[in-house]
Amino acid sequence: MTPAIIEELAQRLERLLLRHQELLRTQALLQQEVQRLAQERDHLLAQCAAARQRLDAVIARVAAEEDAP
Repeated sequence: MTPAIIEELAQRLERLLLRHQELLRTQALLQQEVQRLAQERDHLLAQCAAARQRLDAVIARVAAEEDAP
């Protein structure tokens, strides 16, 4: 191999290593975002369940009042 080819390969390898590091950072950020969104989803599901319980209680109360003479 000529020195020029070796230098070109070394440069390409350096670029690949930098790209790999960038991808690792991006992956870490995306994993954090997925975790944050999962927590937000869980919170919203809990809020929805609580609202559903309140609504069911109101419906039951209204139905009981309608049945009362």
